Amino acid sequence: MIPYGRQNITEDDIEAVVQVLRSDFITQGPVVPRFEAAIATHTGAAHCIAVSSATSALHIALRSLDVGPGDIVWTSPITFVASANAALYCGASVDFVDICADTFNMDMTLLAEKLDRAQAEGRLPKVVVPVHMTGRSCDMKALDALRKTYGFRVVEDASHAIGARYAGQPVGSCAFSDLCVFSFHPVKIVTTGEGGAVTTNDRVLSRRMAALRSHGITRDPSEMLQNDGGWYYEQQDLGFNYRLTEMQAALGLSQMKRLNAFVARRRELAGRYEQLLQNSRFLLPRLDCDENQPAWHLYVVRLPEGSKPLERRSLFEKLRLDGIGVNVHYIPVTRQPYYRGLGFEPSQYPVSESYYERAISLPVFYDMADDQQDIVIKSLITAVYR
Repeated sequence: MIPYGRQNITEDDIEAVVQVLRSDFITQGPVVPRFEAAIATHTGAAHCIAVSSATSALHIALRSLDVGPGDIVWTSPITFVASANAALYCGASVDFVDICADTFNMDMTLLAEKLDRAQAEGRLPKVVVPVHMTGRSCDMKALDALRKTYGFRVVEDASHAIGARYAGQPVGSCAFSDLCVFSFHPVKIVTTGEGGAVTTNDRVLSRRMAALRSHGITRDPSEMLQNDGGWYYEQQDLGFNYRLTEMQAALGLSQMKRLNAFVARRRELAGRYEQLLQNSRFLLPRLDCDENQPAWHLYVVRLPEGSKPLERRSLFEKLRLDGIGVNVHYIPVTRQPYYRGLGFEPSQYPVSESYYERAISLPVFYDMADDQQDIVIKSLITAVYR
């Protein structure tokens, strides 16, 4: 089976983890700060907080912005459910903005229209969470202009996008946002097994997230209300156990050394898909441009408009039988039974629905060989034109 995504683990990665296992610290030691520093250096952000998952990163990012009951968070329907769930964890409500048909990201024109209506109704969002779908940055300049007009905060869900660039800067620089979240799940570009991180240029938000990931506790005497001695700590907020282990950080730190190579190979594979499928029936995603250089966590093609859901299902099953580990990213959050129970209807987001019914994710990963990609393409074309 050729998987849609797979981690690349080297002997150096393994040795980095083994060194931690032989050290004095397997949690709350010196490697997590080094991993955070590597991410901050790559992105150009002032601060980075590493945590146990991108979900926990989204949660503490919103909590650091005091999102709570009575607040509203807006995000995209085409994302993993965690992007929306994090708002509900905070006691806030959530709403969605439909996507652009050609980028799969939040449509900034629709966002502007929805903000105008929300302002008239007194229901502006406190936070907007744009999702950099497939590793392509949203139109952050347009979003930045809107946040300056309407006063909301921005948390980038860049779970797919470490290594991507936008407007001449790495995604994660927070040039157009308050906070930016990454994922290090095994199918992502860099892995720590499970893990996530948040970058920011705001020292206050950084310190608050550092406390929230560890039960809301501080050991910094300058922040304490009292100090009984060297053993003393204070819980100053209701936090969580969202810490990353030293072993995970060691793996991530070793992986970060190969980030540029990881992304370069994914861009090569995206270019080959573009070249070899350009005369097929499939609608292909945009390639890189000077403004927006994706990291290609996913490569999603779509059947033409008017294709029936059964056609995509038949294609999916045929490719799986051929040993091609295709997948579908994502089922719109608004289709999920839980969210339908909150009153959302898929028909409210027609572009997301059209995307979902016709999209299929093709394999793309660092170790994928050209001949494996050729097998994928042959199987794909044969399945459609049989």
